[in-house]
Amino acid sequence: LITTAPSVTYDVELTDGTHINVSNPSEMPETPLIKQINEPYVKAEIMVPNDYVGAVMELCQRKRGTFVTMDYLDDYRVNVIYEIPLSEIIFDFFDKLKSSTRGYASLDYELDGTRPSDLVKIDILLNGDKVDALSFISHRQFAQARGRVIVDKLKTIIPRQNFEIPIQAAIGAKIIARTNIKAYRKDVTARIHTGDPDRRAKLLDKQKRGKKRMKAVGTVDVPQAAFMAVLKTDEEIK
Repeated sequence: LITTAPSVTYDVELTDGTHINVSNPSEMPETPLIKQINEPYVKAEIMVPNDYVGAVMELCQRKRGTFVTMDYLDDYRVNVIYEIPLSEIIFDFFDKLKSSTRGYASLDYELDGTRPSDLVKIDILLNGDKVDALSFISHRQFAQARGRVIVDKLKTIIPRQNFEIPIQAAIGAKIIARTNIKAYRKDVTARIHTGDPDRRAKLLDKQKRGKKRMKAVGTVDVPQAAFMAVLKTDEEIK
């Protein structure tokens, strides 16, 4: 069982004029084939005490929301209305709303059509291989920051191997973030007498060639925590 991020369905207009629905990052066409990506929006109505209006507006703006209006219901309560991308709502918006208002806010929203958005698909590569379950769609504004956070998290989660593992975040062929998990280091010269430099050099060279072969054919096991890291990235970006 693999846990993946909650997803929405994007309306993708291709360069030939056709439209397709994409609900999984793995279904997203290559960038040269895409003319425009439209993402679903909601009209969100948030009822909140006066004291927390500022916190609510700040949260909505971080979530790419567009302010619509604000109605004062009485001396204590305000109804704040924003248009917000559905993808920003379904994951952790309500949790953040409760946290920023100490639980005093209520949220009601309805679908409100789609809007063109500057979205990109980000792929995660381990040892040069794309891991489809780690791919995600992000607004271009946050893409590099999210890619950097994810590769750094994966470095701490994925177990070390006998070979070095490069971790990369990419948009198409462009690498936007990279780090490496260092290989286990085994001292193959521990039992060699210090006066035998030729044998020492041969063993080190043999070890180096062996690690190179392992890296070429090695596969990397991805623990469940790695998929959870992708889900929680927004907390460190917005």
